[in-house]
Amino acid sequence: MSHEPDTQSDHSLTVEQAIANLQGEDLGLRVYAAWWLGRFRVDAPEAIDVLMAALTDEDDRTDAGGYPLRRNAARALGKLGDHRVVPALIQSLECTDFYVREAAAQSLEKLGEPNCIPRLVELLNNQVAGTLPALEPPHLTQPFDAILEALGTLGAMDAVPNILPFLDHPVPRICYAANRAMYQLTPNPEIASQYGDHLMQALSNTDLQLRRTVLADVGAIGYLPAADAIAQTLAENSLKLIALKGLLEKQLQHTTPPNLSQGAIKVMTLMDELL
Repeated sequence: MSHEPDTQSDHSLTVEQAIANLQGEDLGLRVYAAWWLGRFRVDAPEAIDVLMAALTDEDDRTDAGGYPLRRNAARALGKLGDHRVVPALIQSLECTDFYVREAAAQSLEKLGEPNCIPRLVELLNNQVAGTLPALEPPHLTQPFDAILEALGTLGAMDAVPNILPFLDHPVPRICYAANRAMYQLTPNPEIASQYGDHLMQALSNTDLQLRRTVLADVGAIGYLPAADAIAQTLAENSLKLIALKGLLEKQLQHTTPPNLSQGAIKVMTLMDELL
């Protein structure tokens, strides 16, 4: 789910202005500045400092108790690649706002930070008091899909017993996230492929939004057997190309230039046909 503003890319704002706005009194400008710094990946030390400070902001709060500025700051920090922000993001996993916890988990995944694994497992077990659920149905207590995806990406082998129950979760996207994580955490290729196959079959789901979700999942794990199914999925070509790009990147990890594997050639051919 995206919470970014629906706006055209704005290059007219300068880094200095964005940093100043983030420290100003206009809450709308502060929220936009946090988004802008992440959107344009401004990794200046001053930008990172003000974004970290925004993670504890108390001024911008919704009637329902959410923290929009903190959400944008947490998302932005995941895009900037500076590991100084890790302790602050781990602390944000304790925020009462569901979407701040979601953004923090996603950013820690992007940063590849294993120190957050114990805290993520605690969230997965829902051992957190005083937190707010998601506002929209099914009103989840925790951003389970973001947590599961992070655990898979971070190689959290010890978390497998905590992940397995989510394979049967009633919310499909969470079930898919669990399959994605188990594929990444299962060392036996034959067993791992069972999780990949489950995702591949889900590409024919009748719900377009779920098909989009699964495209992201199979792309993230680079599951080559799903290549044809991705190309044939009833979804936007742009999303199918992103998923196939994930498969291609996985194939190139096992290729010595200028040689290309048969898998890489197949994926490139499918991508060409979609262009």
